[in-house]
Amino acid sequence: MEHANKTNEPDCCANDAHQTHSSHSKTSWSAAAHATLHCLTGCVIGEFMGLAIGVSFGIAAYPMMGLSTMLAYVSGFSLAIFPLMRNTGFTFDAAFKAIWLGEVISIGVMELVMNGVDYHIGGVRSGSLSNPLFWEALAVAVPAGYVLALPVNAWLIGKQMKKCH
Repeated sequence: MEHANKTNEPDCCANDAHQTHSSHSKTSWSAAAHATLHCLTGCVIGEFMGLAIGVSFGIAAYPMMGLSTMLAYVSGFSLAIFPLMRNTGFTFDAAFKAIWLGEVISIGVMELVMNGVDYHIGGVRSGSLSNPLFWEALAVAVPAGYVLALPVNAWLIGKQMKKCH
């Protein structure tokens, strides 16, 4: 059985089988930190895959960043949707509806920051995974993405636009 909120979208927090941020206040920084770390995991998986493919095959910087972003969205959404389906019994469509807006915004901010940092440091132009510049850029981009997405996730949680992690 699906639960619905006031907008007729599935309410992942209504199901007792799924642990939510209900024990946190609406704008809890610990809840935001957890959601941002969750988002970062998916983003880093996609980001690394896209950059590794792009650098290995000599793809130009902007298409490579596009590939990284697309893969970050795929991995980020997968890490949110499939556990939610398992924990709540939601269908794919219901789980997608429950998380899509928060994920789009959170992943978008994180990817914008990570790709921008990586581009300016030169990791996307490093030419090889064995070039230390690739790893240096990634090592700066990942925490930068986290730090700048953290207040965004706090705001999303405060507005109850992100609550299903």
